[in-house]
Amino acid sequence: MTKKKILIVDDEPSISMLIEFNLKLAGYDVRCVHDGEAVFELLKPFRPDLIVLDLMLPKMDGIQVCRELRRQNNAVPIIMLTALQDVTDKIAGLDNGADDYMTKPFSPQELISRIQAIFRRTQSLPGAGEPVVYEYGRLTVLPEQREVRIDGKAIELTPKEFELLLFLCRHRGKVLSRQQLLHGVWDYHFLGDTRIVDVHVSHLRDKIERNARSPEYIITIRNVGYKLTGPQAAEPPSPTQATI
Repeated sequence: MTKKKILIVDDEPSISMLIEFNLKLAGYDVRCVHDGEAVFELLKPFRPDLIVLDLMLPKMDGIQVCRELRRQNNAVPIIMLTALQDVTDKIAGLDNGADDYMTKPFSPQELISRIQAIFRRTQSLPGAGEPVVYEYGRLTVLPEQREVRIDGKAIELTPKEFELLLFLCRHRGKVLSRQQLLHGVWDYHFLGDTRIVDVHVSHLRDKIERNARSPEYIITIRNVGYKLTGPQAAEPPSPTQATI
């Protein structure tokens, strides 16, 4: 089996060496760079499956790297590392395309657990009996192709945005708490930061709703969480009836 490739981007040698040691021990193919610009020099020759990205970097900081990767439509999963406790810095990482973040200091085992969770989710196949397609009015979600269409036109989602939307489709009409979404989409088996959910829901709304401030699909249930509703959401199409 081909090893998954992980790119570590951190300008503190002690931290990057610690992460590299533990990830290699866990069976990953690992490369390290120490500034933001070096990420783009290594992208094509290394082709990472995931990037562990520090926020504070020379030349290009982590936010700039995230923004540029997403501008290039590169959907590689990104875990942002930050020594900053300010919530706005963490949210800025998510707003610019990071899938998750961790605050230093952190346990290498927790980082490995989060990486494994991301790989499980991005590689998960449709469940037994799952419809070939979820189709609700303007919105079409194709699990096998990992594709989303609005009015028949494919739209770009990050891996985590797709997983969140698919999870909502699989539980359409049900009210899901933020902790349920953290567990189901991020695979967190502990109390995580629910702002991660809110930011990704906001990104999804920007991409699939006519008006993100007045959504017809992803509805906020105050003080609880979210649910997927909208046209035809009550009755899912059967596999025999679904068309692509």
